[in-house]
Amino acid sequence: MHALRRWWHDTAGGLPATFWYLWAGLLINRAGAFAMLFLSLYLTVARGASEALAGTVVGAYGAGGAAGVLLGGVLADRWGRRATLLAAHLVTAVLMVALAFSRPLLLIAVLSALVGVVHSMPSPAFVAAIVDVVPAQRRSRAFNLQFWAFNLGMAVASVLAGVLAEASFTALFLVDAAATLTAAAVIAWKVPETLRRSTPQAERPAKSRVRTRGPGLHTALTDRTFLVFVGLTFVLAVLTLQTQTIMPLAMRADGLGPSAYGLVVALGGALIVLGQLFVPRLIDRHRKDVVLAASTALLAVGFGVLAAADELAVYLGAAVVWTFGSMLAAPPNAQINADLAPPQLRARYQSVFYLTFPAAAFVAPTLGGVSLQYLGDRHWLIVGGLGLLAAFGHLLAGPSRERHVAALRRAADREPAPSGDPVPAA
Repeated sequence: MHALRRWWHDTAGGLPATFWYLWAGLLINRAGAFAMLFLSLYLTVARGASEALAGTVVGAYGAGGAAGVLLGGVLADRWGRRATLLAAHLVTAVLMVALAFSRPLLLIAVLSALVGVVHSMPSPAFVAAIVDVVPAQRRSRAFNLQFWAFNLGMAVASVLAGVLAEASFTALFLVDAAATLTAAAVIAWKVPETLRRSTPQAERPAKSRVRTRGPGLHTALTDRTFLVFVGLTFVLAVLTLQTQTIMPLAMRADGLGPSAYGLVVALGGALIVLGQLFVPRLIDRHRKDVVLAASTALLAVGFGVLAAADELAVYLGAAVVWTFGSMLAAPPNAQINADLAPPQLRARYQSVFYLTFPAAAFVAPTLGGVSLQYLGDRHWLIVGGLGLLAAFGHLLAGPSRERHVAALRRAADREPAPSGDPVPAA
């Protein structure tokens, strides 16, 4: 019993109540966000769209997501985290109801793009709010729990989506809307505004009220230390997305059917749900750059092994390796991203960071498909080599990144505590 209490303390102890309400909102949000998983099937089966048109609509949803993360980051730093979360959840619920009863394909395409925007808006706000309320020494476990909740919610969503899609596509959208409203209710009820504001406008000298171009989204886009980290994360995302984009094609070429692919994906999801909570005790004693290098190297090895894979057992073994790498990467990735962001720009930095995932979702299948077609199994050697280069990049960039973070902390310690209502530049 003592060992269990110790494990729980190391995994989830010392986190404020606001974090747990944010965590609950994220879990409900992800568990209920299942309608768009079946968007292409809904379009082809229920609305009679061609596969090409369905792919275009799903692409519009993805493009909306790229715009949504930037918009969500700007609004979370200007309006506040709570206001952005509530607005995004409420608009999502309205759009889901509209999708449930829409019939013209053009209208569905427009609504899908808008859903992509508001689905992605909460991500920067969620993470910025976590950073606002969780002390720096506890953030690793907080981000670990966030990653676990995200994957647990997605696993639940996948199961519920299949059941509801069999019964009614309309119900799929309506239940999604209800879950989104439930998450909004939790946030409205229990999550206060966490954005700390600077001196009120009314108290500033007259000259200071003249609007000038201050820190904003451009700051994140010109921060070289941050962009190097984002680039390394982009490589990690490209590697991870091989499981969704290129691996199914490779498995089919090896004579393995959809059920085999489903088993490999299910194994990865099960490992994360069962094992992610044990990660903090494993990595907390090590430098974040070393952990990221090790995790990226595991991904590289896991995918590199596929160059010699032709049986399901090999794919399953490789999945264990790369899933373990993903599990190790999640907490330090999020923590470094939080550490590199100036306090007044936390959500904007998060939004730029989250752009790596839609970008990787485009690059991984586009270049990966060409590579697999012309290079065959050598594609996996290239993927593995790219991962090993990124692992080495983390080791090279880590020391200077830590010095940069230390300088930011010293600067933040010298600044007076903010308390008013800033008007930062976009």
